[in-house]
Amino acid sequence: MDSSLERIRAKIAELEAKLADLRIAERELLALEKLPARKTRTVPGPKRKPKASDEKEARHTIGAAIADVLGQHGTLSSAEIADHIRATGRDINNRAVSFSLQALKKRGLIKSADGKWALLKVRSQRALP
Repeated sequence: MDSSLERIRAKIAELEAKLADLRIAERELLALEKLPARKTRTVPGPKRKPKASDEKEARHTIGAAIADVLGQHGTLSSAEIADHIRATGRDINNRAVSFSLQALKKRGLIKSADGKWALLKVRSQRALP
């Protein structure tokens, strides 16, 4: 009988040790739940430009505005191009026009001769709906 009692007592001691381990694990989990959750940063998406309610109010890019002015008026200096674009009500400076002219030149859409700019290709107009 001693052997069966000893086995039972050993099993009880083993279960008590497991119970103590489980209580420790429970306390650790409770402590972790109480800590504030780590906030993750969300990467902002690309900024979207608001759409104009009317097609006529939609803005052209500076390059498109320059091409329109050159198409209507022929060869012009960069200051004259900026003046024509400003006359349409768009706030633009000579520096922005100059940068856009250089970009259009690199793309092969315009050429410069004696400080005057001219279109190389006649741009097709998009059909309006």
